[in-house]
Amino acid sequence: MSYDLIIKNGTVVLENEALVTDIAVKNGKIAAIGSGFSDAKEVIDASGLVVAPGMVDAHTHISEPGRSHWEGYATGTRAAAKGGITTMIEMPLNQLPATTDRASLHMKFDAAAGKLTIDAAQFGGLVSYNLDRLHELNEEGVVAYKCFVATCGDRSISNDFRDVNDFEYFKGLQTLAKFDQLVAVHAENALICDELGDEAKKAGKVTAHDYVASRPVFTEVEAIRRVLYLAKVADCRLHVCHVSSPEGLAEVTRARQEGQRVTCESCPHYFVLDTDDFAKIGTLAKCSPPIRDKDNQNRMWERLFKGEIDCLVSDHSPCPPEMKAGNVMQAWGGIAGLQSCVDVMFDEAVQKRGMALPMFAKLMATNAADIFGLKHKGRISVGKDADFVFIQPNTSHVLKADDLEYRHKVSPYVGRTINARIAKTILRGHTIYDIKQGFGDTCIGEFLLKHKQ
Repeated sequence: MSYDLIIKNGTVVLENEALVTDIAVKNGKIAAIGSGFSDAKEVIDASGLVVAPGMVDAHTHISEPGRSHWEGYATGTRAAAKGGITTMIEMPLNQLPATTDRASLHMKFDAAAGKLTIDAAQFGGLVSYNLDRLHELNEEGVVAYKCFVATCGDRSISNDFRDVNDFEYFKGLQTLAKFDQLVAVHAENALICDELGDEAKKAGKVTAHDYVASRPVFTEVEAIRRVLYLAKVADCRLHVCHVSSPEGLAEVTRARQEGQRVTCESCPHYFVLDTDDFAKIGTLAKCSPPIRDKDNQNRMWERLFKGEIDCLVSDHSPCPPEMKAGNVMQAWGGIAGLQSCVDVMFDEAVQKRGMALPMFAKLMATNAADIFGLKHKGRISVGKDADFVFIQPNTSHVLKADDLEYRHKVSPYVGRTINARIAKTILRGHTIYDIKQGFGDTCIGEFLLKHKQ
C-alpha cells in the first residue's frame, strides 16, 4: 500500500507499551503500526525521539471574541502546537459574550474562522442565567458543560460568565443528566474564600503566602464534597477541575470507589511550583485554586502516580500584563501555560521521577479524549487521527519570553530550565510545528462537535 506519511525509528508510545517501531498514515488516520512500510509521499526519521499522542488539553481559555486582547485563536493555538498539543477543549468563559447559548457559540465559531492551528472541541456554560437554554448548546455539539461554585465573572458586564448557587447547580445537573452530558466544575467555597480574601486585604495581607492562606485546602474539600453529592443525587456525570490538594483528590477517589461517575484533572503548575516559587515569581503565578506548599506538592505527586488523577491540563488563562500589576490580592488570577505542559511534565514526571511512558500518554492525551468523547483522538492506534508530538529527551534549554507564541509573552515558566524539547507536532498527518522549520503554511485546525464524532 502507498501511504501519505511514514514515521520511522521513533520510540512510539502505545497504550500499554513503548517501543521502537514505525507508523504509517493515510488520509489523516493511522493506517498501520509495525515495520516494512516503504512507499509514502513523506518519510520522517524519528530516531532518538519519543513519539507520543498529541496532547489533548481539556482546559484551555481562549478569549476571542470580546477579549481577544487577552488571547486570540491565532496566537493561542500556535502556542499549543509549539507545545505539542493537537486538540484543546475550550472553556466557555473569558471571551465575551460567554458561551451560554446557541448564538454565543456561533460567534465563537465565526471568530475562529481560518485561525485554528490545532483542533478544538467546546465546553458550554452552565450559569445562573441560562438554565432554560442549556439544550441549545447540547444541540450544537458541545462535549461538556462548565460551571463555577466559586465566585467568577465581572458583575458590571451582563454577558460575562457567572457562578451558580447550589439550587442553580442542581437544576442544571438534572437537565444535563437527561442529555447524558458531563458537567465540569470549579470547586471552591465561594463565601468563605471571598470573605477570607476581604479580611486579608483589610489587614494589609497582600503577599503570595497571604493569598494562598485566603483559599485554604478545606474550602476546596468542602466544595468538592458538595458538588459530588448533588451530582450523585441528580445522577449526572461529573468532572472536578484543577484539583490542587491531596485532600480534594481523596474526595474524588472515595466517590469513584463508591461507584459514582466522576473524573478529575490537575495542572502542571501544582506539580512544579510551590508557594515559595509563587512568592519569587509574583503575580504571573497567581491562580485559583492557588499554588500550595511543598508538602502539598509532594503528596500530589504520590497521588498522581497512584492513578487518582485522570488527566493533566493547562488551565491556560492569560490576560494583558497590566492586569497582573499591583499586589497579589489585586492581580488577575490565571496562568499562561499551555505551551509548557508537555515538555515540563515529560521532564519532571518521566525523566526525573521515572513515570512510564504509557502512563504519561494517558495523563496527557488518552484519558481526556475518553472522558470527553473525542473518539478519534488521544491514542496511537490504527484508525485514530494521526496526531503526534515528537519529544526530544535530555535536551536542556532555558525558556525565554521570545520563545512564547502567546499574545503576551509572559508566563511563570519563563526562566525555567527544561530538560526536554518539542521537536515536532503533527495534526491528522500534517506537520503543524517543527523546531527547525517553524509552523506549517496553513491553519488546518477544525472544531470537533459531539454529534459529528
